[in-house]
Amino acid sequence: MTKKQMKLGAFINLPGHHVASWRHPSSGASRAFDLEYLTEIAQTAERGKFDMIFFADVLGQKLSGNAQSSLKLDPVIIISALAAVTKNIGLTATLTTTYNDPYHVARKFAAIDHLSKGRAAWNVVTSANEGEALLFGKDKHLQHASRYERAEEFVEVVKQLWLSIESEALVIDKEQGRYLDVEKVHPVDHQGAWFKVQGSLDSSTTPQGHPVIVQAGSSESGKELAAKTAEVIFTAWQTLEEAQTFYRDVKGRLAKYGRKPEDLKIMPGVFITVAKTEEEALLKQQQLNSYILPEVGLSYLSSFTNIDLSGYDVEEPLPEFSSIEDDTNPRIRYNIIRDIAKRENLQSIRAIYERIAGARGHREIVGTPEQIVDQLEEWFLNDGADGFNVMPPHFPEGFNDIVELVIPELQRRGLFRTEYESYTLRGNLGLSVPVVTTLEKALTSASIGGNV
Repeated sequence: MTKKQMKLGAFINLPGHHVASWRHPSSGASRAFDLEYLTEIAQTAERGKFDMIFFADVLGQKLSGNAQSSLKLDPVIIISALAAVTKNIGLTATLTTTYNDPYHVARKFAAIDHLSKGRAAWNVVTSANEGEALLFGKDKHLQHASRYERAEEFVEVVKQLWLSIESEALVIDKEQGRYLDVEKVHPVDHQGAWFKVQGSLDSSTTPQGHPVIVQAGSSESGKELAAKTAEVIFTAWQTLEEAQTFYRDVKGRLAKYGRKPEDLKIMPGVFITVAKTEEEALLKQQQLNSYILPEVGLSYLSSFTNIDLSGYDVEEPLPEFSSIEDDTNPRIRYNIIRDIAKRENLQSIRAIYERIAGARGHREIVGTPEQIVDQLEEWFLNDGADGFNVMPPHFPEGFNDIVELVIPELQRRGLFRTEYESYTLRGNLGLSVPVVTTLEKALTSASIGGNV
């Protein structure tokens, strides 16, 4: 049995990751706002010993009468509720740095980490959808470069707030009348290009030191932000060579920030369709693709390429677009999709949207448990990934298939745990616990002192 074991996230996107998953006969499409249903899914993931469940979030999406709805609940509220009905699994929710303030984010995730006894994680995004700007009274979305500059400062302030009151500060000595040791309180005094924050959080350092910081992004700015601040990074690659290049690149940036390679877990997304035979798995894939209406396929492809394809003939090839308004945007997902079309000789828009209908540019694997684990194992053992963010085609059946067929094969090969190692997400991921540094203590020792 290999000592090295992969980390797995369960990417919960209801009713499923496939664009037409809501039309599948077994889909729980009508139950997306049902806490009992969310509980069932979370407990299934915990039964499969996943490290975490993960909820993405995108605001301001266009609604359609015949496409899978983007209606959803606030993921932060969802993981708060699921903390009460799970015991070991990590709880990851997305909150944007572009349309929030650091104190709000720090306070929400600190509360969830306390209430879950150390299982919270924040997925840091900068909002790719330009429609979000209009919801927050902005005429225009910040440029890509500016969003990442804001995000870097945002995360730094949040981390300072999380560590502003040491857990040992809570003395609670009833006999001596001593509740708080203020020498262990480290108020934030931050003045930067984007934020001015003074004061401390109103809760102590959490069971994990602070919640795990997750990031999704593969641009140059994204990689640098991940190297500096992230502890888990979700990314999208198609080939082992691409994944290895990204892996080496990001891990190689850690040292300049005083970090070690094991301080960051790289987990590419993987869209899995599994069955006991390859023929059955391919039929499942074809069935879901048959539910895609052409107008839905065009809209779906448009949303991931940031190109308006409405009105195009789905049997025509994908047109080339050489420029966009934001010249700081590297268009990572568009380039991935374009490269898939070229590499696999996909001759029509229809063929392309069917190809990415579930994976959205992430890796897609269709086959038996053995075939799927063969491919996951290859990436994992050859420095292409520390684990994977698993994307089921639909819920609950597609996810149940993964837990019942793929997980046992991973365990049989010694590639994945059979029991949780820890009650905290950090413990299961093998991440160190952050602490208040001597320098941070020194910066505040002159301004406060004594006991309350």
